[in-house]
Amino acid sequence: MRKSIIALFSLIALAFTVDLQAQKFPGPDASPMDAAFFPANLPLSDLRGGPRPDAKIKLYYSRPQLKGREMLGSKDVPYGEMWRLGSNEANEITFYQDVTFGDAKVSKGTYTLFAIPEMDKWTFVLHSKLNTWGGYALKDSKEVARAVGSVSKSDESIEYLSMMFKEVEGGAHLMIGWQNTIAELPIKW
Repeated sequence: MRKSIIALFSLIALAFTVDLQAQKFPGPDASPMDAAFFPANLPLSDLRGGPRPDAKIKLYYSRPQLKGREMLGSKDVPYGEMWRLGSNEANEITFYQDVTFGDAKVSKGTYTLFAIPEMDKWTFVLHSKLNTWGGYALKDSKEVARAVGSVSKSDESIEYLSMMFKEVEGGAHLMIGWQNTIAELPIKW
């Protein structure tokens, strides 16, 4: 009887060990997630002490790399077509107060952000559909607003898609840099 109980417990322990060893975790993402805040580095203000500024905007996005490729204006990111403004899941931008996006008043909340890049301007598209992969399943009925932003050239190539906010009078500009392009999305309070 004792041998049967030991054998039973050994089988149970073996089953759990096989289960644990069978768990496969995904490898690292080639386009890691990042975040941009306005005011900049908002979460670090907790570590610095002193007054914490109120959050105004938070943006989560994935950061693809060039890896020697031309991306903007290529088949991967063609001019004149909706682009997820990064890779993987669609970006999510949170406004902590009502803003003006283009000519539209937008209520505080979380939205997805897309772009239609062109050589001389980018059109930014705000959608209410969250948790989506890229821009492939978008419906116009979920579109909230559009805004046109300016484009300039960078003196140096920008390897990783990069985003940050720049304070301007009456709001902020989302600065997007990649390849040799810098696009600006104006957002007003």
